[in-house]
Amino acid sequence: MAEPLVVVIVGAGPRGTGILERLLANVGDLLPGTPLRVELVDPFPPGGGRVWRLEQSSLMWMNALAGNITMFTDESVTCDGPIRPGPSLSEWAAADGTHWDVLGMSFASRQVQSRYLSWVFDHLVAQRPEGVDVVVHATSATGLTEEPGGRQLVWLADRAEPLAADLVVLAMGHQEAEPTAEDVRMSAFAARHGLRHLPSAYTADADLSGFRPGEKVVLRGFGAAFIDVMALLTEGRGGAYTTEAGRLRYLPCGREPVLHVGSRRGVPYRAKIAYRLVGRPAPLPRFFAAADLDRRFAGADRIDFHADLWPLMAKEIGWGYYHELFTAHPTRVMCGWDRFAAEYARLPWERIPDLVAETVPEAADRLDLVAIDQPLRGLTFPSLAELQPHLRAHIAADLRRRGEFIHSPDLGATRAILSVNRELRASSVTGKLSARSLVRDVHGWWQGFLEYYTSGPPAQRNRQLLALAEAGVVRFLGAGVWVEPDPERGVFRAGGTSAPGSIEATALVEARLPQGRSTDPLLHGLYERGEAVDDELADGDFRHSSGLLRVSEEDFRVIDRDGRAHPRRFAIGPFTTVRHFATFATPRTNAVSFRQNDTIARTALGILARTPHTKDLVS
Repeated sequence: MAEPLVVVIVGAGPRGTGILERLLANVGDLLPGTPLRVELVDPFPPGGGRVWRLEQSSLMWMNALAGNITMFTDESVTCDGPIRPGPSLSEWAAADGTHWDVLGMSFASRQVQSRYLSWVFDHLVAQRPEGVDVVVHATSATGLTEEPGGRQLVWLADRAEPLAADLVVLAMGHQEAEPTAEDVRMSAFAARHGLRHLPSAYTADADLSGFRPGEKVVLRGFGAAFIDVMALLTEGRGGAYTTEAGRLRYLPCGREPVLHVGSRRGVPYRAKIAYRLVGRPAPLPRFFAAADLDRRFAGADRIDFHADLWPLMAKEIGWGYYHELFTAHPTRVMCGWDRFAAEYARLPWERIPDLVAETVPEAADRLDLVAIDQPLRGLTFPSLAELQPHLRAHIAADLRRRGEFIHSPDLGATRAILSVNRELRASSVTGKLSARSLVRDVHGWWQGFLEYYTSGPPAQRNRQLLALAEAGVVRFLGAGVWVEPDPERGVFRAGGTSAPGSIEATALVEARLPQGRSTDPLLHGLYERGEAVDDELADGDFRHSSGLLRVSEEDFRVIDRDGRAHPRRFAIGPFTTVRHFATFATPRTNAVSFRQNDTIARTALGILARTPHTKDLVS
């Protein structure tokens, strides 16, 4: 009996499970007749891993529709490996019969998603090909080294002997990050004055027990992390919601802190849209296609984001928006789509407002990207108290737009924004931007706008936020939020640019996911030995280190300090430079995660097929 080749996957969450699926799907074609053992290392149960584990609050929800989540390839996926269909989350729930409330257009809890992912993992293992073993190690990987000859050694927290592997894939998901200078400053101040400071962290793992009833807590950040903290510190402490006259109301339990929240933009992420397109989908991409961009700027050494890219990006977003407005709501425009589209295609972006003014009579039906991105721009209120009703009205208006199909052009814009992002990642033009522009404009502003408009919470979460604000449990600090230690008063002081004045607080929460270099010991070891590097961008007087593990853009192999891609080490996920990634796939969208997983699996199996393998085991 031949000794099996060994692949170790560090991380058994959705990404590790997806790579396992592709290994099992491709092994018969690329490694026929050779025994293979896949070993997964994760202290949390396989399938869900840390983020999607079953042991977390039922108040933690997904922010994607159950019908838009699948772990299985379908006919839309353009990859070299075989297609192996399977149920989406909502289809699995319907067949399972125990989650009757999980429908295609509903948002499941992370616990339900955990059960789906566990089922997927068990299903894959049960259906594995003959000659393939799957082993799970419920522990952490603490190091990765190499023997002479290329054999990989994965060191584990619970044993002295390492796992020996022919190839390693790092799929560790979201990581804790080293504290920033601001974290260190705020934590030190909190320690000196008996305050509470929670640096950025994965929310479900954060200890929120120290926040006292009625205590003023500042939350810096208005995205997904804020929503989780909001739920845990309110309903999670015993508060409840009721519906009165068609409106959601919050019934305090008396154990809630008072949450003062602000951010750069000053408003919460846009709620998830609760309807489908009314008209036919716009043909995308139209003005912003990767191949066209590469040809257009082929002769340029350097391009400018605002002058060269943004006008095309904005025109593409407008195309998606107005296509839906004209084809689905023709009574609200002054001409037919064909006429509008011909003029729209001919004009540069800066001339589009004139065309829109002539053909779209209602201002509320016109796309204003600046107003969408900066809803508090140019607004100043006499006091923080007078800011509150304006923000509550903003949230209520957004809920109406995201819940009523008469506003379906917003969904057209959403589709176009996602298309723009895909094409931008696929194009080579970002390599012609300055390092400063790449960091600030693409990875900074654009990524923030994308998440704000397309990756917000379920509408019910923003209804809850509105109810909490009306109950006085949540209060708004507005845009341009700032937080400073006040050593004389021994408190945190916070305010923003939307209103004068400030509030005093005894606790501060950095309500955002960690960013920067990971604290993971395995990755640290690679960095220290020069076997891995941070992604660094620099030109002129600008230098920026993202803290992300640099990997090959072609096949996701780990790159060392000399720029060499390691032949037997792969890495993918939010801790790497693969910025175009997704944890889950939407069915029938040729999802990028499936294509990435297939590339890794087929490249890995190709390497294993060339690995000398002659040793026999005594049976």
